[in-house]
Amino acid sequence: MGMTTFTYSHSDADLVNQPIGYWSSAAGTAVVHHIRTHLAELGLTQPQWWVMGQLHDAPEGGRGRDEVVGVLRGYLDTGDGALLHNISALHDRGLITEDTAGRIALTDEGRALRERAAERQQQIRAEIHEGITEEEYVLTLKVLQRMIHNVGGAAWHH
Repeated sequence: MGMTTFTYSHSDADLVNQPIGYWSSAAGTAVVHHIRTHLAELGLTQPQWWVMGQLHDAPEGGRGRDEVVGVLRGYLDTGDGALLHNISALHDRGLITEDTAGRIALTDEGRALRERAAERQQQIRAEIHEGITEEEYVLTLKVLQRMIHNVGGAAWHH
């Protein structure tokens, strides 16, 4: 991507009246699309990336498939069937193993791909955060969390 000239869509006086629902949704959609596009270049879906993340620091022998699905169910808006399909796809590609007890673990090839994807994720994060200070980012998240609280919503990420 690189450095690009950025211009805000509205003046500060006009931005104060812009709807948060639109802008927060537009930001989420754009960021998730960007992340998923880069993962797809590595042949991964976002749920597969998250499964691999659960297995990256797993104890020797991996984690139970049901345990991984249970953790991811909380913050992926895909059903269990989609998660199980993505686990099977990783298995079919030789990126994870599964034992008879249902414990899944990364293979050497899976670990290598996870490392490449982790490096790519760092690049993606830098692109997303370009021109934004850490203080601005933290303040944005605090504002969004407060708005969620104000409307009785719940959001929490690991």
